[in-house]
Amino acid sequence: MTDKKKTSQDSYKPDWVPENAGQEFATKVVKGKRITGKTEKRQGAKKLRTLSVDEYVSGVLKCDRTITARTITLIESNSQEHFEKSQEVLKRLLPYSGKSLRIGISGIPGAGKSTLIETLGCDLIGKGYKLAVLTVDPSSSVSKGSILGDKVRMEKLSREENCFIRPSPSGGILGGVARKTRETITVCEAAGFDIVLIETMGVGQSEITVRSMVDFFLLVLISGGGDELQGIKRGVMEISDAVAINKADGDNLEKAKLSQTEYSLALKYIKPITRNWEPKCYLCSALTGYGVDNLWEEMKKFEKITKQSGFFEERRKAQSLEWVFTIIEENLKENFYNDKAVQREITKITSLIHKGEILPTTAAEKLLHTYYKK
Repeated sequence: MTDKKKTSQDSYKPDWVPENAGQEFATKVVKGKRITGKTEKRQGAKKLRTLSVDEYVSGVLKCDRTITARTITLIESNSQEHFEKSQEVLKRLLPYSGKSLRIGISGIPGAGKSTLIETLGCDLIGKGYKLAVLTVDPSSSVSKGSILGDKVRMEKLSREENCFIRPSPSGGILGGVARKTRETITVCEAAGFDIVLIETMGVGQSEITVRSMVDFFLLVLISGGGDELQGIKRGVMEISDAVAINKADGDNLEKAKLSQTEYSLALKYIKPITRNWEPKCYLCSALTGYGVDNLWEEMKKFEKITKQSGFFEERRKAQSLEWVFTIIEENLKENFYNDKAVQREITKITSLIHKGEILPTTAAEKLLHTYYKK
Protein backbone atom coordinates (compact mmCIF):
# COMPACT_ATOMS: atom_id res chain seq x y z
CA MET A 1 0.00 0.00 0.00
CA THR A 2 1.38 3.38 -0.97
CA ASP A 3 1.78 6.37 1.36
CA LYS A 4 -1.08 8.07 -0.40
CA LYS A 5 -3.45 5.24 0.53
CA LYS A 6 -2.25 5.26 4.12
CA THR A 7 -3.02 8.90 4.64
CA SER A 8 -6.40 9.94 6.03
CA GLN A 9 -8.95 12.06 4.26
CA ASP A 10 -7.99 15.04 6.40
CA SER A 11 -4.33 15.01 5.38
CA TYR A 12 -3.09 13.80 2.03
CA LYS A 13 -0.17 14.38 -0.33
CA PRO A 14 -0.55 16.60 -3.40
CA ASP A 15 -0.88 15.02 -6.84
CA TRP A 16 2.65 16.04 -7.84
CA VAL A 17 4.27 13.86 -5.15
CA PRO A 18 5.69 10.63 -6.69
CA GLU A 19 3.61 7.49 -6.05
CA ASN A 20 6.33 5.64 -4.14
CA ALA A 21 7.81 8.66 -2.36
CA GLY A 22 8.70 8.44 1.31
CA GLN A 23 8.94 11.25 3.82
CA GLU A 24 11.38 13.30 1.74
CA PHE A 25 8.36 15.19 0.41
CA ALA A 26 7.20 16.86 3.61
CA THR A 27 4.36 18.84 2.06
CA LYS A 28 0.85 17.70 2.90
CA VAL A 29 -2.47 19.29 2.06
CA VAL A 30 -5.23 19.62 4.61
CA LYS A 31 -8.73 19.50 3.21
CA GLY A 32 -10.80 22.57 3.84
CA LYS A 33 -14.22 22.68 5.42
CA ARG A 34 -17.09 23.59 3.14
CA ILE A 35 -19.14 26.51 4.47
CA THR A 36 -22.80 25.91 3.66
CA GLY A 37 -24.35 28.96 5.26
CA LYS A 38 -23.40 32.62 5.56
CA THR A 39 -24.13 32.62 9.29
CA GLU A 40 -21.85 29.67 10.06
CA LYS A 41 -18.86 30.80 12.13
CA ARG A 42 -15.46 29.23 12.52
CA GLN A 43 -15.39 27.10 15.65
CA GLY A 44 -13.57 28.79 18.50
CA ALA A 45 -13.37 32.17 16.74
CA LYS A 46 -13.90 35.13 19.04
CA LYS A 47 -14.43 38.75 18.17
CA LEU A 48 -12.12 41.08 20.07
CA ARG A 49 -13.95 43.21 22.57
CA THR A 50 -13.80 46.95 21.90
CA LEU A 51 -11.58 48.64 24.46
CA SER A 52 -12.30 51.96 26.12
CA VAL A 53 -9.80 54.84 26.21
CA ASP A 54 -9.08 54.03 29.88
CA GLU A 55 -8.34 50.39 29.01
CA TYR A 56 -6.00 51.37 26.18
CA VAL A 57 -4.09 53.83 28.39
CA SER A 58 -3.92 51.48 31.38
CA GLY A 59 -2.78 48.56 29.23
CA VAL A 60 0.02 50.55 27.58
CA LEU A 61 1.28 51.95 30.90
CA LYS A 62 1.39 48.39 32.27
CA CYS A 63 3.31 47.34 29.15
CA ASP A 64 0.65 44.80 28.24
CA ARG A 65 2.01 43.64 24.88
CA THR A 66 -1.40 42.71 23.45
CA ILE A 67 -3.01 46.04 24.35
CA THR A 68 0.09 47.94 23.20
CA ALA A 69 -0.18 46.23 19.82
CA ARG A 70 -3.93 46.98 19.66
CA THR A 71 -3.24 50.62 20.52
CA ILE A 72 -0.85 50.91 17.58
CA THR A 73 -3.43 49.24 15.33
CA LEU A 74 -5.97 51.82 16.51
CA ILE A 75 -3.55 54.62 15.64
CA GLU A 76 -2.86 53.20 12.18
CA SER A 77 -6.56 52.95 11.34
CA ASN A 78 -7.96 55.39 8.78
CA SER A 79 -11.41 55.34 10.42
CA GLN A 80 -12.56 58.73 11.72
CA GLU A 81 -14.03 57.07 14.82
CA HIS A 82 -10.70 55.34 15.52
CA PHE A 83 -8.81 58.56 14.86
CA GLU A 84 -10.75 60.46 17.52
CA LYS A 85 -10.26 57.69 20.07
CA SER A 86 -6.56 57.32 19.27
CA GLN A 87 -5.99 61.04 19.72
CA GLU A 88 -7.51 60.89 23.20
CA VAL A 89 -5.34 57.88 24.04
CA LEU A 90 -2.20 59.63 22.78
CA LYS A 91 -3.07 62.80 24.69
CA ARG A 92 -3.16 60.83 27.93
CA LEU A 93 0.00 58.87 27.13
CA LEU A 94 2.04 61.94 26.14
CA PRO A 95 3.17 62.85 29.70
CA TYR A 96 4.75 59.38 30.00
CA SER A 97 6.71 59.58 26.75
CA GLY A 98 9.98 61.17 25.67
CA LYS A 99 12.35 59.22 27.92
CA SER A 100 13.81 56.79 25.37
CA LEU A 101 16.76 57.03 23.01
CA ARG A 102 15.37 57.03 19.46
CA ILE A 103 17.62 55.43 16.85
CA GLY A 104 17.01 55.35 13.10
CA ILE A 105 18.69 52.60 11.09
CA SER A 106 18.67 52.64 7.32
CA GLY A 107 20.77 51.53 4.39
CA ILE A 108 20.79 49.88 1.02
CA PRO A 109 18.68 46.73 0.51
CA GLY A 110 20.66 43.62 1.41
CA ALA A 111 22.98 45.45 3.81
CA GLY A 112 21.80 43.25 6.68
CA LYS A 113 19.86 45.87 8.63
CA SER A 114 17.45 43.39 10.21
CA THR A 115 20.24 41.03 11.23
CA LEU A 116 22.22 43.92 12.68
CA ILE A 117 19.17 45.08 14.66
CA GLU A 118 18.67 41.56 16.01
CA THR A 119 22.32 41.25 17.10
CA LEU A 120 22.35 44.74 18.61
CA GLY A 121 18.95 44.23 20.20
CA CYS A 122 19.85 40.96 21.90
CA ASP A 123 23.03 42.61 23.21
CA LEU A 124 21.06 45.56 24.62
CA ILE A 125 18.48 43.32 26.28
CA GLY A 126 21.36 41.41 27.83
CA LYS A 127 22.51 44.72 29.30
CA GLY A 128 19.10 45.23 30.92
CA TYR A 129 17.42 47.56 28.41
CA LYS A 130 13.85 47.28 27.13
CA LEU A 131 13.75 47.56 23.35
CA ALA A 132 11.02 48.47 20.85
CA VAL A 133 11.70 47.86 17.16
CA LEU A 134 9.52 49.61 14.59
CA THR A 135 10.02 48.37 11.06
CA VAL A 136 8.37 49.68 7.92
CA ASP A 137 7.78 47.21 5.10
CA PRO A 138 7.03 48.28 1.53
CA SER A 139 3.40 48.13 0.41
CA SER A 140 2.43 47.01 -3.05
CA SER A 141 1.41 49.90 -5.28
CA VAL A 142 -1.16 47.56 -6.86
CA SER A 143 -2.73 45.55 -4.04
CA LYS A 144 -1.57 47.82 -1.17
CA GLY A 145 -0.51 44.63 0.64
CA SER A 146 2.72 44.12 2.57
CA ILE A 147 4.67 41.00 3.52
CA LEU A 148 5.72 42.32 6.96
CA GLY A 149 8.63 39.89 7.13
CA ASP A 150 10.87 41.65 9.64
CA LYS A 151 9.49 39.70 12.59
CA VAL A 152 10.43 36.51 10.74
CA ARG A 153 13.95 37.77 10.03
CA MET A 154 14.39 38.71 13.71
CA GLU A 155 13.29 35.34 15.02
CA LYS A 156 15.62 35.26 18.05
CA LEU A 157 14.93 38.86 19.06
CA SER A 158 11.16 38.43 18.72
CA ARG A 159 11.26 35.76 21.45
CA GLU A 160 12.82 38.13 23.99
CA GLU A 161 10.41 39.20 26.74
CA ASN A 162 11.85 42.73 26.91
CA CYS A 163 11.57 43.33 23.17
CA PHE A 164 8.54 44.52 21.23
CA ILE A 165 8.70 44.31 17.43
CA ARG A 166 6.06 46.07 15.37
CA PRO A 167 6.18 45.71 11.58
CA SER A 168 3.94 48.18 9.77
CA PRO A 169 3.10 48.61 6.07
CA SER A 170 4.29 51.80 4.42
CA GLY A 171 0.85 52.29 2.88
CA GLY A 172 2.44 53.58 -0.29
CA ILE A 173 3.79 56.71 1.41
CA LEU A 174 6.86 58.21 -0.25
CA GLY A 175 10.03 56.67 1.14
CA GLY A 176 8.20 53.94 2.99
CA VAL A 177 7.83 55.61 6.38
CA ALA A 178 4.44 54.84 7.91
CA ARG A 179 2.36 57.95 8.53
CA LYS A 180 1.73 57.04 12.15
CA THR A 181 5.30 56.18 13.15
CA ARG A 182 5.65 59.24 15.40
CA GLU A 183 2.51 58.32 17.33
CA THR A 184 3.76 54.75 17.63
CA ILE A 185 6.98 56.04 19.21
CA THR A 186 4.88 57.82 21.84
CA VAL A 187 3.05 54.58 22.67
CA CYS A 188 6.27 52.57 22.96
CA GLU A 189 7.87 55.15 25.22
CA ALA A 190 4.79 55.29 27.45
CA ALA A 191 4.96 51.49 27.69
CA GLY A 192 8.40 51.88 29.26
CA PHE A 193 10.78 50.95 26.45
CA ASP A 194 14.21 52.54 26.94
CA ILE A 195 15.31 52.35 23.32
CA VAL A 196 13.22 52.70 20.17
CA LEU A 197 14.81 51.47 16.94
CA ILE A 198 13.24 52.45 13.62
CA GLU A 199 14.26 50.51 10.53
CA THR A 200 13.41 51.89 7.10
CA MET A 201 13.24 50.18 3.74
CA GLY A 202 16.27 52.09 2.54
CA VAL A 203 14.88 53.43 -0.73
CA GLY A 204 16.20 56.98 -0.62
CA GLN A 205 13.66 59.48 0.67
CA SER A 206 12.57 57.58 3.79
CA GLU A 207 15.84 58.44 5.52
CA ILE A 208 14.96 62.16 5.52
CA THR A 209 11.65 61.46 7.23
CA VAL A 210 13.18 59.14 9.82
CA ARG A 211 15.89 61.70 10.57
CA SER A 212 13.09 64.09 11.63
CA MET A 213 11.88 61.73 14.37
CA VAL A 214 15.03 60.15 15.84
CA ASP A 215 17.98 61.28 17.95
CA PHE A 216 20.70 59.16 16.34
CA PHE A 217 20.77 58.09 12.69
CA LEU A 218 22.87 55.10 11.56
CA LEU A 219 23.53 54.36 7.90
CA VAL A 220 24.32 50.69 7.22
CA LEU A 221 26.30 49.80 4.10
CA ILE A 222 28.29 46.89 2.71
CA SER A 223 31.44 46.64 0.64
CA GLY A 224 31.94 44.86 -2.65
CA GLY A 225 29.04 46.51 -4.44
CA GLY A 226 31.12 48.43 -6.98
CA ASP A 227 31.76 52.15 -6.52
CA GLU A 228 29.96 52.57 -3.20
CA LEU A 229 30.48 56.31 -2.97
CA GLN A 230 28.64 56.77 -6.26
CA GLY A 231 25.86 54.44 -5.13
CA ILE A 232 24.86 56.47 -2.06
CA LYS A 233 23.34 59.92 -2.27
CA ARG A 234 25.34 62.66 -0.63
CA GLY A 235 22.20 63.77 1.17
CA VAL A 236 21.95 60.47 3.06
CA MET A 237 25.55 60.79 4.23
CA GLU A 238 24.86 64.34 5.39
CA ILE A 239 22.07 63.30 7.76
CA SER A 240 23.98 60.36 9.30
CA ASP A 241 25.52 60.43 12.77
CA ALA A 242 27.53 57.29 12.01
CA VAL A 243 28.16 54.88 9.13
CA ALA A 244 28.54 51.12 9.65
CA ILE A 245 30.12 48.83 7.06
CA ASN A 246 28.34 45.56 7.79
CA LYS A 247 29.38 42.00 6.81
CA ALA A 248 33.01 42.72 7.75
CA ASP A 249 33.87 39.06 8.20
CA GLY A 250 35.64 36.22 6.41
CA ASP A 251 37.02 36.97 2.96
CA ASN A 252 35.09 40.23 2.89
CA LEU A 253 36.99 41.79 5.79
CA GLU A 254 39.73 43.39 3.68
CA LYS A 255 37.19 44.87 1.26
CA ALA A 256 35.24 46.24 4.22
CA LYS A 257 38.38 47.91 5.57
CA LEU A 258 38.95 49.56 2.19
CA SER A 259 35.36 50.82 2.15
CA GLN A 260 35.78 52.13 5.68
CA THR A 261 38.78 54.21 4.55
CA GLU A 262 36.83 55.64 1.61
CA TYR A 263 33.79 56.58 3.70
CA SER A 264 35.89 58.00 6.52
CA LEU A 265 37.54 60.30 4.00
CA ALA A 266 34.19 61.29 2.51
CA LEU A 267 32.75 62.12 5.94
CA LYS A 268 35.54 64.66 6.55
CA TYR A 269 34.17 66.79 3.70
CA ILE A 270 30.57 66.72 4.89
CA LYS A 271 29.22 69.19 7.43
CA PRO A 272 27.86 67.23 10.44
CA ILE A 273 24.12 67.51 10.98
CA THR A 274 24.53 67.33 14.76
CA ARG A 275 26.28 70.16 16.56
CA ASN A 276 29.55 69.25 18.33
CA TRP A 277 29.52 65.79 16.79
CA GLU A 278 31.80 64.27 14.14
CA PRO A 279 30.33 61.23 12.32
CA LYS A 280 32.66 58.25 11.95
CA CYS A 281 32.67 55.05 9.94
CA TYR A 282 32.79 51.69 11.73
CA LEU A 283 33.24 48.06 10.75
CA CYS A 284 30.84 45.45 12.06
CA SER A 285 29.49 41.98 11.41
CA ALA A 286 25.91 41.29 12.41
CA LEU A 287 26.63 37.60 11.84
CA THR A 288 29.56 37.27 14.26
CA GLY A 289 28.83 40.27 16.50
CA TYR A 290 32.16 41.90 15.64
CA GLY A 291 32.06 45.68 16.14
CA VAL A 292 28.39 45.80 17.19
CA ASP A 293 29.24 46.78 20.76
CA ASN A 294 31.36 49.65 19.38
CA LEU A 295 28.28 51.01 17.65
CA TRP A 296 26.35 51.03 20.92
CA GLU A 297 29.21 52.77 22.72
CA GLU A 298 29.15 55.43 20.00
CA MET A 299 25.41 55.90 20.48
CA LYS A 300 25.80 56.29 24.25
CA LYS A 301 28.61 58.78 23.73
CA PHE A 302 26.41 60.70 21.30
CA GLU A 303 23.55 60.85 23.82
CA LYS A 304 25.83 62.10 26.58
CA ILE A 305 27.46 64.83 24.48
CA THR A 306 24.23 66.14 22.96
CA LYS A 307 22.43 66.20 26.30
CA GLN A 308 25.29 68.08 27.95
CA SER A 309 25.29 70.67 25.16
CA GLY A 310 21.50 71.01 25.21
CA PHE A 311 21.25 70.00 21.54
CA PHE A 312 19.39 66.77 22.38
CA GLU A 313 16.40 68.63 23.82
CA GLU A 314 16.69 71.37 21.20
CA ARG A 315 16.37 68.83 18.40
CA ARG A 316 13.40 67.13 20.10
CA LYS A 317 11.54 70.46 20.27
CA ALA A 318 12.32 71.22 16.61
CA GLN A 319 11.06 67.77 15.61
CA SER A 320 7.80 68.31 17.51
CA LEU A 321 7.24 71.59 15.69
CA GLU A 322 8.02 69.94 12.35
CA TRP A 323 5.51 67.24 13.24
CA VAL A 324 2.82 69.93 13.59
CA PHE A 325 3.41 71.28 10.09
CA THR A 326 3.65 67.78 8.61
CA ILE A 327 0.22 66.95 10.01
CA ILE A 328 -1.16 70.20 8.56
CA GLU A 329 0.29 69.40 5.13
CA GLU A 330 -1.16 65.89 5.19
CA ASN A 331 -4.59 67.12 6.24
CA LEU A 332 -4.64 69.85 3.59
CA LYS A 333 -3.68 67.34 0.93
CA GLU A 334 -6.31 64.85 2.10
CA ASN A 335 -9.04 67.52 2.24
CA PHE A 336 -8.09 68.77 -1.21
CA TYR A 337 -8.39 65.38 -2.92
CA ASN A 338 -11.54 64.40 -1.00
CA ASP A 339 -13.35 67.58 -2.07
CA LYS A 340 -16.24 66.67 -4.43
CA ALA A 341 -15.83 69.78 -6.59
CA VAL A 342 -12.12 69.10 -6.99
CA GLN A 343 -12.79 65.48 -7.91
CA ARG A 344 -15.21 66.57 -10.66
CA GLU A 345 -12.69 69.13 -11.93
CA ILE A 346 -9.90 66.55 -11.94
CA THR A 347 -11.95 64.40 -14.32
CA LYS A 348 -12.24 67.34 -16.74
CA ILE A 349 -8.59 68.35 -16.32
CA THR A 350 -7.41 64.80 -16.96
CA SER A 351 -9.18 64.74 -20.32
CA LEU A 352 -7.72 68.13 -21.31
CA ILE A 353 -4.19 67.06 -20.29
CA HIS A 354 -4.44 63.87 -22.32
CA LYS A 355 -5.55 65.85 -25.37
CA GLY A 356 -2.74 68.34 -24.89
CA GLU A 357 -5.19 71.24 -24.66
CA ILE A 358 -3.96 72.70 -21.36
CA LEU A 359 -0.63 73.29 -19.65
CA PRO A 360 0.04 71.39 -16.40
CA THR A 361 0.65 74.69 -14.58
CA THR A 362 -2.70 76.07 -15.81
CA ALA A 363 -4.42 72.83 -14.81
CA ALA A 364 -2.98 73.07 -11.30
CA GLU A 365 -4.16 76.68 -10.97
CA LYS A 366 -7.68 75.72 -12.06
CA LEU A 367 -7.83 72.93 -9.46
CA LEU A 368 -6.59 75.21 -6.67
CA HIS A 369 -9.09 77.87 -7.73
CA THR A 370 -11.89 75.28 -7.60
CA TYR A 371 -10.88 74.32 -4.06
CA TYR A 372 -10.43 77.81 -2.63
CA LYS A 373 -13.52 79.45 -4.17
CA LYS A 374 -15.85 77.38 -1.97
